[in-house]
Amino acid sequence: MSTAPYNVQAYRASLLHFRADPAFDDGATLWHEDGLLVVEDGRVKAAGDYAALSGTLPPGVEPLDYRGKVIAPGFIDTHLHYPQTDMIASPAPGLLPWLETYTFPSEGRFHDAPHARSTADFFLDELLRCGTTTAMVYCTVHPQSVDEFFEASEARNLRMVAGKVLMDRHCPDFLRDLEGDLGQSEALIDKWHKRGRALYAITPRFAPTSTDVQLRLTGELAARHPDTFIQTHVSENRDECQWVGELFPQARSYLDVYERFGLMRPRAMFGHCIWLDDADMARMAATGSAASVCPTSNLFLGSGLFDFERADQAGMLLSLGTDVGAGTSFSMLQTMNEAYKVARLKGSYLPALRMFYLATLGAARAMRLDDTIGSFAAGLEADFVVLDPQATPLLARRTGHCNALEELLFALALLGDDRTVAATYSAGRRVHVRAG
Repeated sequence: MSTAPYNVQAYRASLLHFRADPAFDDGATLWHEDGLLVVEDGRVKAAGDYAALSGTLPPGVEPLDYRGKVIAPGFIDTHLHYPQTDMIASPAPGLLPWLETYTFPSEGRFHDAPHARSTADFFLDELLRCGTTTAMVYCTVHPQSVDEFFEASEARNLRMVAGKVLMDRHCPDFLRDLEGDLGQSEALIDKWHKRGRALYAITPRFAPTSTDVQLRLTGELAARHPDTFIQTHVSENRDECQWVGELFPQARSYLDVYERFGLMRPRAMFGHCIWLDDADMARMAATGSAASVCPTSNLFLGSGLFDFERADQAGMLLSLGTDVGAGTSFSMLQTMNEAYKVARLKGSYLPALRMFYLATLGAARAMRLDDTIGSFAAGLEADFVVLDPQATPLLARRTGHCNALEELLFALALLGDDRTVAATYSAGRRVHVRAG
């Protein structure tokens, strides 16, 4: 226990973070096998080799010893739905019947604030148990679903992005959004955006559930608040794409619907992006919009396989999302596992270094938050996860004879899950510790 009069903590472990995308920069990876992370007032003060930094600690500050473990920036999940927590692993033959049978009835319960809060509490604790410290989260059409989520997040001092779903057609009456001029959303922006560590995302569910009028108003709202986020779905499966073509015959493509209404810009996050054509991908790159790739969800619903190689050729900003509840795990490690397999099925290859980048600095860059989170650069918020390569007997056996960093990280990604997370820290404070 430190007796120093400074709000400084130090952690000794192997350190992993990135300064760039390792797919395009051989010097992108920062790895310190015997490393030291120094935190002051909830922010990174320094990160590097233990031998170089240990002498700089204030008197009385003793590092917490995590040797044998890996400390990485907290995972960033760029696409998931907290109201779908209770319906995860629900069977359905495809996206649209899954929405009708399970999603909409589950979301209808979020008019009840106590139910919303209890779900938000469980949801956030589950994220922290899996090492996720930031997420882009869909609430429901009910303003109280947003309030309760951000209240729960604020109590844990988490860097979270969330927003009220906008939906005024092709949905049950009990979920039809009747706010008209989007005044409720604007009030929520005024209340929550940049309050503490909260950030607001303008959240049209997807094009088929919004009228032209609502999409136009949504674009106008986004223009009035250019530093907010935008989140929605695009090109998830073929039936959905066909439906959008019928609803918006004037649009060149599904993605073009959003661009026509002013919803493509930096800090816009589009979930899935499986069936984008080359012109769509070029527009994603040109507008600074980002894709959240959701492999467990896409495999679960049979939606398709994301093409990492084409997206890289187009220069798209990429990140990973669990997409709970269509996604089948809160764990970003398990999400990496499935992303690797999706890439192989599409004929490309995702090294483990790239997967860890996409779940940390890559996601922060996609969200335009790399000046705040995502690495151990000095001054950034000290959100981090402690990963245990010996968390399970199989993982310990495999990592016991790894000969390279890539092998170690690949084993963590392919064999790891929530048990691999020994501890999670948010703004320098421990918010989860593994039982036992």
